[in-house]
Amino acid sequence: MTIVLQVRQDRWRDHLASVTSAAPGLVPVAKGNGYGFGVDVLAAEAAALGMDTLAVGTYTEVPGAASFGGTLAVLSPWRPFLGAPLHSPRLVHTLSRLQDLPALAQQAADAGAPPPRVLVEVETSMHRHGIPAGRLGEVEPLLHGLSLVGWTMHLPIAADNTGQARALGAAARQVRDAPLWVSHVPVERLAEVGPQVRLRMGTALWLGAADALAVRARVLDVHRLERGDRYGYRQRPSRRDATLLVVAGGTAHGVGLAAPTPATRLRQRGIALAEGGLAASGLARSPFVVGGRYAWFAEPPHMQCSMLWAPPGGPVPEVGDWLEVRLRHTTAHVDALVWA
Repeated sequence: MTIVLQVRQDRWRDHLASVTSAAPGLVPVAKGNGYGFGVDVLAAEAAALGMDTLAVGTYTEVPGAASFGGTLAVLSPWRPFLGAPLHSPRLVHTLSRLQDLPALAQQAADAGAPPPRVLVEVETSMHRHGIPAGRLGEVEPLLHGLSLVGWTMHLPIAADNTGQARALGAAARQVRDAPLWVSHVPVERLAEVGPQVRLRMGTALWLGAADALAVRARVLDVHRLERGDRYGYRQRPSRRDATLLVVAGGTAHGVGLAAPTPATRLRQRGIALAEGGLAASGLARSPFVVGGRYAWFAEPPHMQCSMLWAPPGGPVPEVGDWLEVRLRHTTAHVDALVWA
């Protein structure tokens, strides 16, 4: 094991139990990299929590959730070209376009499958997927051959979305009264949205107990370089006498991967400008922490390891030592989970 996610399991599971008890009908989300744990691990945890439904991101993630015996809802909208499985009675499809309702019903009929279970997505101010509120009245006659599980909406995170969820939910329920699935609504305000509301939750559920989670990486090699010594793929000369660390963790683990910053506030823009200037001069801060300080990349991370400069004046780790790695859990792929 060279790069691991350490989990204080008692603290983490206490958090899971607290969240799920506060939100009856919660639908846990396990998608992508499974928030650093893996979809299979989260599927097993959702089953242990007694959840009746688990949401995954795409159809390709369904096999990873095989250990979950309840309903599996696919959040990405169904499209005719996806070749999605139609025979599983525990699968729930998301439909976000009017033309896809009869198309899915026809595919199921042609395959001799029972009416597919579906969520119909309502367009929100996200404007990502969904049927506009003004066209929801067209949904009812298109539900023939489908089994409506409920209405669903994906809300932004920039503000309190309770009012938007309430208004759109009311519009949908005028067409047909069915449960409403929502995201990014505060638990304490769910009752304001209306009856039969199910909250989807991923990040706040699995990553909400940040103090229970830590990524660690092994030091694989330590080299003392003198000024002018060349190193790495690009054979750059060392600018000074320094200690080069080779540590586990590279792009395959999510090291060096970052989402673009929104830079909506002055401070964020300043940080983006500063980091851009440093990158232009060949300097990039790594997520690895050595002696309480971030180490600088000696060169861009490799696929499965990284080369770093040990911070001057601080302790130099030895081969086999563990370093803290501050990765985004939604992009991290660790070699193993360590339950503590």
